[in-house]
Amino acid sequence: MPETSYDVQHNQEKSRFEVVLDGRLARADYELEAGLMRMTHTVVDPALEGKGIAGSLVKAALAHARQHGLKIDPQCAYVRAYMERHPETRDLQA
Repeated sequence: MPETSYDVQHNQEKSRFEVVLDGRLARADYELEAGLMRMTHTVVDPALEGKGIAGSLVKAALAHARQHGLKIDPQCAYVRAYMERHPETRDLQA
């Protein structure tokens, strides 16, 4: 599937990365602690599944972590799978 680019917003107040599409919110939640970004949950509305939104959310979160010198604790199964599929992100794993 070709990668689609979405307007991913970092909502620091709610500790998540977000995409709103067709009035529906998709998000990747995290907890931040002492240089560690614990990725806890990725949620995409069933009506939006299969469009690459979750991948865009995780890609943005990992880019943010890299830019800020954070390590990733991929507690979310989707984030774990994403990192396994993208070897260039493995150095971020805590």
